[in-house]
Amino acid sequence: MMQLIPILAIVLLASGMAIAYVIGGAAVLGFVATDRTRHLAVLPQQIFSRIDVFALMAMPLFILAGEIMNRGGVTRVLINLAMAIVGRIRGGLGHVNIMTSVFFAGISGSAVADSAALSNTLVPAMRERGYSLAYAGAITAASSIIGPIVPPSIIMIFYGAIMGTSVTALFIAGIVPGLLLAGALFAANAWFAWRDDHPRLTRAELPQFLPTLGRALPALSIPAIILGGIVFGLMTPTEAAGVAVIAAVGAGVFYEGIRMTDLAEALKRTAVLSGAIFMLIASVAALGHLAALERVPEGIAAWVREMGLGPAQYMLLMMAILIIAGMILDTAVALFLLVPLLAPVALAHGADPVHLGIVICFNICIGLISPPLGGCLLMVTAVTGLNYWTLARAVMPFFILQIGVLAVLVMVPEITLWLPRQLGYVGGG
Repeated sequence: MMQLIPILAIVLLASGMAIAYVIGGAAVLGFVATDRTRHLAVLPQQIFSRIDVFALMAMPLFILAGEIMNRGGVTRVLINLAMAIVGRIRGGLGHVNIMTSVFFAGISGSAVADSAALSNTLVPAMRERGYSLAYAGAITAASSIIGPIVPPSIIMIFYGAIMGTSVTALFIAGIVPGLLLAGALFAANAWFAWRDDHPRLTRAELPQFLPTLGRALPALSIPAIILGGIVFGLMTPTEAAGVAVIAAVGAGVFYEGIRMTDLAEALKRTAVLSGAIFMLIASVAALGHLAALERVPEGIAAWVREMGLGPAQYMLLMMAILIIAGMILDTAVALFLLVPLLAPVALAHGADPVHLGIVICFNICIGLISPPLGGCLLMVTAVTGLNYWTLARAVMPFFILQIGVLAVLVMVPEITLWLPRQLGYVGGG
């Protein structure tokens, strides 16, 4: 009878219902279809147990810090710093785009927010200097994926809450993969710059390095506070998120004198996003409870044993499933729906929980630049007016590149685990 759930979900989704209601409604109808309505009595307890997780407290605070920073004039300052560092290289504005995404990654933890900010600023600047609109949009969307990989990362907070994995260890483990992704994008942009003769910024267009660095220090202090506090054990991720909000307000006052109306809008936006996420968690908890009653995880494990899949084969199969899911589902939906079903089998095969968390989060985030429902593609299209499918074609080389980086991370766990192991957050090799 569990086969009815996808059919019910498709029918509800076609009606225009919000995704949280679709999942929750399909789950409740699934209880009826499987004659398990008596188990609905414990559903509130299941929902609250999913929400009452300390790690989730960091999520709205990081969202709020990112919202304040986006309204506080930080974007222009970070772009100027990136221009001063890499602008003189051929294809300089493409490199600036990537480096700015690295800076943003240490602040917001949201790929969609990063793509929106850079689409408003860097895409027009690239267009003015001779880049095609499609390439400017593609590099913006592709580089925004760095945001959820380099800490702080909202999706890693979700994974830690779902799987009971240390968010601190996940944050530290995400640093090297995030920088590896940035390096791969720098290399790809350099190749395109050579092939298409992209321009470099002239000396007159480049801001002076030392004054620009001095002005950027308040903005750069936020990721330093977050990473330093977490890495050296001075703060938990939740405490770091609270400090980041205070630092974001201070940076906003320093740069543009952030107004009370801006803070009110940031709080309103944070409340809306957090409420939507918690509704999604509640609906997925209902579906997860039904899946547990129907012994779906055990069924998946038995199927894996029957197929004779080893740890590596199952990991590759899981990555393929998550890539496909990322193409049609929101990142949070894919994470909450599939990870509780697929990840325990990988852990039973001996996968390290921190390494598994990083590759799963990386995998799902790639869906943000893959059609038909890539969130970053939709954001760049909405801001720039670029045709969606034109952008989707232009981003394909970067999509394939990111799949390659994912394959390297899957096959070489030490890339992910080296830094947290050195700092004592995962066991020895």
